[in-house]
Amino acid sequence: MKRHLEISAFILGGGASSRMGSDKGLLEFGNEPLVLRTARLLEPLVHEVTIVGNPEQYSNLGSRVIPDRTVGAGTESNPVRTPLVGIATALTVTTSPWNLVLACDLPYLTRGWIDWLLDRAAISTAQIVMPRTPRGLEPLAALYRRECAAPILRALERGIRKVTDAISQLQTEYVDEAEWSLFDPEHWVLKNMNSPEDYLEAKSRLENTNRGA
Repeated sequence: MKRHLEISAFILGGGASSRMGSDKGLLEFGNEPLVLRTARLLEPLVHEVTIVGNPEQYSNLGSRVIPDRTVGAGTESNPVRTPLVGIATALTVTTSPWNLVLACDLPYLTRGWIDWLLDRAAISTAQIVMPRTPRGLEPLAALYRRECAAPILRALERGIRKVTDAISQLQTEYVDEAEWSLFDPEHWVLKNMNSPEDYLEAKSRLENTNRGA
């Protein structure tokens, strides 16, 4: 594996979701918060890793943290809450041509799969490289060129809140599960956590993997 110096990575910090009841990124995995575990996976592979979220929640983790922009109809006291804001924030501060944007609740990510996706983007002529699974598109595990910032910001200003709607006019290369099966034979890598049951399942799988290592 090599470090992709033309690619930066951004992890979108999560709030206290109604189903989970707490910040997903701060849930403990292997004796560290999940968001920090994800950052450690990324650090050897990219130019820089940044967490996009509330600095008061994440600043003590030792990673670079930036707050979400105030965009669209939002204000500091009543911000627009959508992952699209996190993507826009990342793309307006980055200096890298390509930018990997990840949700903070992906406990099954592996360094091998991430490296494969980065290699795929490095040879792509599209504006976005996005995984696609039977569950649908994965815009929060995708790579975006820096030039996508302006159209995404314009979409937010028009009131668009769904990521796939905002990028519908951008050139997107989709990659399917069959293409990365070598790195994810059981198709778990992009399974996220939405509930306490999902969290317990992910912790159990991690513990079983560690015992078998």
